[in-house]
Amino acid sequence: MTDLKSILVKFQSIIALLVLCVVLTILSDKFFTLENGWNIARQISINVCISVGMTMVILTKGIDLSVGSILAFSGAIAAGLLKYGLEIPSMNTYIGFTVFGAILAGLTVGGGLGVLNGWMITRFKVPPFVATLAMLAIARGATMLWTGGFPITGLGADFAIIGTGWFLGIPMPVWITVIVVVLAVILTKKTKFGRHIYAIGGNESAARLSGININKIKTWVYAIAGILAAVGGIILTARLDSAQPNAGMSYELDSIAAVVIGGTSLSGGRGSIMGTVQGALIIGVLNSGLVLLNVSPFWQQIIKGVVILLAVIMDRLNHPNED
Repeated sequence: MTDLKSILVKFQSIIALLVLCVVLTILSDKFFTLENGWNIARQISINVCISVGMTMVILTKGIDLSVGSILAFSGAIAAGLLKYGLEIPSMNTYIGFTVFGAILAGLTVGGGLGVLNGWMITRFKVPPFVATLAMLAIARGATMLWTGGFPITGLGADFAIIGTGWFLGIPMPVWITVIVVVLAVILTKKTKFGRHIYAIGGNESAARLSGININKIKTWVYAIAGILAAVGGIILTARLDSAQPNAGMSYELDSIAAVVIGGTSLSGGRGSIMGTVQGALIIGVLNSGLVLLNVSPFWQQIIKGVVILLAVIMDRLNHPNED
């Protein structure tokens, strides 16, 4: 019985995903189709990228509420530089940007805002919730200032490929997501940096006494979360061929939901990237199924909230001794 329970706990996300797929297949003949499968894969690609970074943050016993706003600002920076370039009137200078240059600028902005999060948390000991909540407001306001409150559209076919293109029969966003996941798995499971992340989340005091540079690791973790939010922002902008000022609203909640449903502990030190991918899949499949069943968007929010709550309750029941 104990062995069966441990197996169920270990594979509960996969079991839940399979059960959900079976139920939705029975209820809708449009669910189990190749077209819908690719739609789900494209839709969750952004959330997976963000959630991978969120997983690392939560593994260190932190939280990042700013990823949705960083996503919006990074996407807007990339779109604005690509379409309009950068003018410096005082120097009578205009700098044009290629697709690669605009993408690099967007990633740099995302990483820079992540570093600021980490710096506020480690240097000034601001609680992660408060520091990233402040960044949420700062990045959202900066997005509005940069865009003037209007979408930046018409970004060109070369940029659009990132969000709408296909390669070897697979959508480009899926390829990008796979690369992000593979690199993150290697980073967390096969490197000293990854072991330090788990050590900090498991027992920060013990990690400090063992010689781990806590501040450096945490700053890097928030920087990675910012970069991956920027990746999501670029995918979204390319997919829509538009940088929307209000892009990424509530994305941080979907990200946290994917991490929690995937089995990562909010107490830090326990969880995995692949578990988060499974959590994002569950959310994506659930959203797709509810849309196909014509469930009201208001009920969709309620159902999603209930699923998150059940995931947390199950986690606490399975690990009752965790702080």
